[in-house]
Amino acid sequence: MSASPVLSVKNLTTSFLVDGEWKQVVRNVSFDVHPGETVAIVGESGSGKSVTSLSIMRLLSPASSRIEGEVLLSGRNLLSLPESEMRGVRGNDVSMIFQEPMTSLNPIFTIGRQISEVLTRHKGLSKQEARAETVRLLEKVRIPNASSRFDEYPHQFSGGMRQRVMIAMALASKPKLLIADEPTTALDVTIQGQILDLIKILQEEEGMSVLFITHDMGVVAEIADRTIVMYRGEQVETGPTEDIFHHGKHPYTRALLSAVPKLGSMQNHAWPTRFPVVDMATGEAAEPVEVAGTITGGKTPVLAVKNLVTRFPIRSGLLSRQTGAVHAVENVSFDLFQGETLSLVGESGCGKSTTGRSIMRLVEPTAGDIQLDGYDVRRLDQVSLRGMRKSVQMIFQDPFASLNPRMTVGTAIAEPFIKHKLGTAKQAKEKTADLLEKVGLSADMAKRYPHEFSGGQRQRIAIARALSLDPKVIVADESVSALDVSIKAQVCNLLLDLQQNLNLAFLFISHDMAVVERVSHRVAVMYLGEIVEIGPRAAVFDNPQHPYTKKLMAAVPVPDPSRRGIRRGISNDELKSPVRDMDYQPPKREYREVSAGHLVQVG
Repeated sequence: MSASPVLSVKNLTTSFLVDGEWKQVVRNVSFDVHPGETVAIVGESGSGKSVTSLSIMRLLSPASSRIEGEVLLSGRNLLSLPESEMRGVRGNDVSMIFQEPMTSLNPIFTIGRQISEVLTRHKGLSKQEARAETVRLLEKVRIPNASSRFDEYPHQFSGGMRQRVMIAMALASKPKLLIADEPTTALDVTIQGQILDLIKILQEEEGMSVLFITHDMGVVAEIADRTIVMYRGEQVETGPTEDIFHHGKHPYTRALLSAVPKLGSMQNHAWPTRFPVVDMATGEAAEPVEVAGTITGGKTPVLAVKNLVTRFPIRSGLLSRQTGAVHAVENVSFDLFQGETLSLVGESGCGKSTTGRSIMRLVEPTAGDIQLDGYDVRRLDQVSLRGMRKSVQMIFQDPFASLNPRMTVGTAIAEPFIKHKLGTAKQAKEKTADLLEKVGLSADMAKRYPHEFSGGQRQRIAIARALSLDPKVIVADESVSALDVSIKAQVCNLLLDLQQNLNLAFLFISHDMAVVERVSHRVAVMYLGEIVEIGPRAAVFDNPQHPYTKKLMAAVPVPDPSRRGIRRGISNDELKSPVRDMDYQPPKREYREVSAGHLVQVG
């Protein structure tokens, strides 16, 4: 390793002004990043990892923040530079890419203009030279038809392609160091795989150092030479990535690692299995416990969906005539039994969330048959629809959006019970206290408001609210995808326990293959509005048949540092569009039965 690091951080301490007092949020962080090296800072929300990167770049407001210590870039202390000099460092010597590219790209300027501006400002290139270099950069980050996409706007690019544009912009001035702050968190797993591969390839080509900030230990294993673990503003462990993974000493490091679901770890388990929970005092993990089910298989399903179709019209022109349709769900059929978890898995735009919403008639299906706990869902009037919703409840990805910020959580949980006239106000209060205890919170929390809870606690409150009507079916729509890894494990364990105790049926909608493998009895893989493979969890995961299922599994980051040099070779194709012309007739699909209940779409 080179004697002189590209970046040397010494005793970095960052404080924020809170109610007139300085509060330390990052304390005494020290590390080096050497030429060509990738260092990962890993930790969960509130650990201080992003504040560390923003402090290095001096992107925090000087009025409300104070940064102490030293940040040496090639020997020059960035913390002592005047702001005018610091502007020359940003985007030139050090570049940064963020989690959400749409917040970093200006929607009113073309992609080409935004990258060219970096080149004309930092490199002094002419307009013509900047255009040629921009096209070269877009090609370098594997954007197809780069020259024709120069004049397109950010909204014309998918999330993954926008992130590539951000990387192209970051590379424009050939920086010594790239800081990547959660650059793949918001992306689908196959797109995440492409971006990780791309960063590795570009790093080799450019000889660039990378400081990679993430909460995902699978990503850390794939990309980092060395790892810094942060917890509550402090670095609790630092070392080569292999050592951290195989000989992690701090209880928090072990907690992070044990909470990461590993694809293929369910081969010896017949039933959905709890995540191991680590004791933060000792670092010891409890053994994973199978949650034996009570599925009433051969009997009548609690939910039966046949040939479900949901399309959204596309209108254009002066008279807003329909010119096409988004074929969001196309001919989807499945059964769900009491006490069972069926997972719908696939990438953004595959139709899995629309399927869940169509079942509850939160969106109106175009065709098909939905039988739910004795209700013919598509034929219900508004009064009957309200009655049906006692049988099925939904948990969403963002609990904060589904809870009224002006309502105490006790009132929010009791509201469905009171609205459906299921009992008195006193009974509603007792029910609320019982539900809060059931989801691992205390009854006295009922008086608090949503903003007084963490994200994981808010999701527990949303689960309690969904349970207030004693439903038989719960549609969990990406209900754990926004949570930190250890909180995700806790909420998944809670759902498994509730299922066992209350005999609930879950339609679990997710894009996270490793979580799906852990919690499911059966799995349905969706692609472009259709189910392409469905079957028992073990059959689908141990013997995937459809090319798209195989592609999804190959893209999942594996928390094993020995695989760091591996390139997945995932194609750079984007998910195809479900938009169709008015006269489009979907092809008739046929399914082949591979083994008992394991069906795969043919052709």
